[in-house]
Amino acid sequence: ATAFVLTFLASQSSSFAPVARHVFYTKSASFKPSRIIRSHVSGAEEMEAESIMNMEFLTPEGTGLSSPIGRIVKLSKRDNGYYRANGSDPVVDVMDGITRDVKHDVALVYDGNELLGIFTESDYIKFSTQRAKESSNEQESASFLVQPVKDYVTPAQDLVSLSARDTANQAIAAMKLSGVRHVVVADKVTDDKHLFKDSKVIGVINLQDVMSIVQKDERLSLDSLVRKYPNMNPLQQMEAELKSSANEAARDPAIAKRDVVRVLASVLSAATLVAFASQSSWLHDNATTAMIGIFVVGYMGIIFEELFELDKASTALLMSTGLWVTYADFYNNPGGTATPQVIEQLGEQLAEVSDICFFLLAASTIVEVVDMHQGFKVVTNQIKTTSKKQLFWTIGFLTFFLSSILNNLTVTIVMCSLLRKLVPNNDDRRLFGAMVVVAANAGGVWTPIGDVTTTMLWINENLSTLPTISELFLPSFVCLVASLAFLVNQVDEDAVEEMTLPAPSDLAPRGQLVFAAGITSLLAVPAFTEFTGLPPYLAMLTGLGAMWTLTDIIHMGEDEDEGLNVPDALEKLDTAGILFFFGILMSIGVLDKSGLLKQLAEYLDNTLPNQDIIATVIGLASALIDNVPLVAATMGMYDLADFGTDDKLWQLIALCAGTGGSILVIGSASGVALMGLEKVDFLWYAKKVSLGATIGYFAGIATYLGQYAVLNGGLLNGIVPQAVAAVDVAQSSGMIM
Repeated sequence: ATAFVLTFLASQSSSFAPVARHVFYTKSASFKPSRIIRSHVSGAEEMEAESIMNMEFLTPEGTGLSSPIGRIVKLSKRDNGYYRANGSDPVVDVMDGITRDVKHDVALVYDGNELLGIFTESDYIKFSTQRAKESSNEQESASFLVQPVKDYVTPAQDLVSLSARDTANQAIAAMKLSGVRHVVVADKVTDDKHLFKDSKVIGVINLQDVMSIVQKDERLSLDSLVRKYPNMNPLQQMEAELKSSANEAARDPAIAKRDVVRVLASVLSAATLVAFASQSSWLHDNATTAMIGIFVVGYMGIIFEELFELDKASTALLMSTGLWVTYADFYNNPGGTATPQVIEQLGEQLAEVSDICFFLLAASTIVEVVDMHQGFKVVTNQIKTTSKKQLFWTIGFLTFFLSSILNNLTVTIVMCSLLRKLVPNNDDRRLFGAMVVVAANAGGVWTPIGDVTTTMLWINENLSTLPTISELFLPSFVCLVASLAFLVNQVDEDAVEEMTLPAPSDLAPRGQLVFAAGITSLLAVPAFTEFTGLPPYLAMLTGLGAMWTLTDIIHMGEDEDEGLNVPDALEKLDTAGILFFFGILMSIGVLDKSGLLKQLAEYLDNTLPNQDIIATVIGLASALIDNVPLVAATMGMYDLADFGTDDKLWQLIALCAGTGGSILVIGSASGVALMGLEKVDFLWYAKKVSLGATIGYFAGIATYLGQYAVLNGGLLNGIVPQAVAAVDVAQSSGMIM
């Protein structure tokens, strides 16, 4: 490990890029190197930084490579390690202050008590280069030396921040990724690793400070190993110490409990594989129970992803495979192998899911290309508010109306990309992202091209265009407002940080062109589908092809690879998220093909007293199970001859299935996309968002029923029978005594 670090140290002066030049280390949340990766960092450099992060420590916890940055500040003994300058001080005076004392090799520049930035030898080189270019004689060159230093600092808002509790190896990895040579220690930072305005600087350390402490600790540690294991060579001593440390760690009750869970999971997996391989008669006799069990266990694995430390994509893929194998080989199939009918059903489901996955792939790539060309400045330049709550409402309404003309999945992808620029705080951004899911699902209900379930009903002539818009807009809007009114209370009153809302700036002509082409590609999808009759994914792939050609033409002949082409965007996509989406939809599909969802719908029809309550329950079920097969099953239960086009049943199903998916994060394509884009987990969403989404859900239903009653013969005549029927159901089920 030490040799690796020394090799890195020897090469760092020539390998560092000048993009992000300094890191602030402060007392805050845990550090992850991926948060500071810049576009100039190659995959090899990122892997190298990760290897630094994953080094085996040669010293006891809290020393060596695991030494906290705060400890290094104290032991470096460099009198805080920086020269303090005022923003109005001449550059020449600041350089004199830096070079006069060997303890100082950088200057922190202040305006009163406000940190403006840091001035280092790199900044002086930049200053000297500018002086040489702009000075035509000695007098002009001399005048540059008395320029205020504040004009040449690395701004404080551009600096990446780390915690004083972060360790030496994390600091080295951060330096590698960011191209920095000095770090500044402060008392606090934002969750997204930026300084607060009132952050208090503690000191400055450099890479040599870090390595000096690390090497001293390791030397002492090796001496202690010699005394502890006297008859071993150094390598054997280290191996013995690592084994001893691992054994001590395994005694922790939390680790022991986790080991038990893993062993039980392994035993259960092995037993399941044996049952499948041996063609167990129990599986033939209880295939339905087995499928339900696999589905429940798989969903539990996804929900408790953090506990099991298994990626949800792998769980979803294994769940879909288990369900399809059970259905093909054991479900009403004594032969034990898949029949041609099942193979055909598998192909149909694969085609349906592939449509959505290719749509997601193309839409995500188009959005990424627009983002790489800074196209979303067109939107961000128009946002003037400095209030988080006003921004919350603004983004909500914008998402609501955009999702009525775009696919709500596409809108979620676009808005989440936008939020990364507007909301740097991770916790805030997750809440804003959840709000986007609620707004996108509500906005997609009231137009035939917004939500996939509304589109299904529209294509099947259960709904028509104008009645859908006129009669579902108000309930959808009320659903949005009610949900946001609840969720906004979780947003802090404090103003958005200045670095969150960058100052409006002109967008380059090529950026404007890419933005216009990207938005046109997204907006053209419904028109393409309407006029050609071809599926939406083909329209989105066509738009991607057009964007690909356009960006290739724009950057044709450019010598330097700036990472602005479509292949570069494809490298940044969350492939694991797309595979997770694939596994979930394939799992839901087999439940649909087996008829289990149809049986659920028929059970609801036989148990519940009227279609209004059935639609409400279907909406609640769509929070857990994908709404597409649920709506498809409902369409098969009721005939158009009995419930004509634009009947209340179809409109209420469209409203409930669309908005009910917001209650749980796994209930809609938008929610699943959010899980991949912002790493939102099931339990966080259930705790923070589900209640607000439920309030909006029932507010939308109440608005629709009230509106329908007013338009069709009176409010009381329309609502009272529904309330009485609901009470009867509750009494018959024992909920009301």
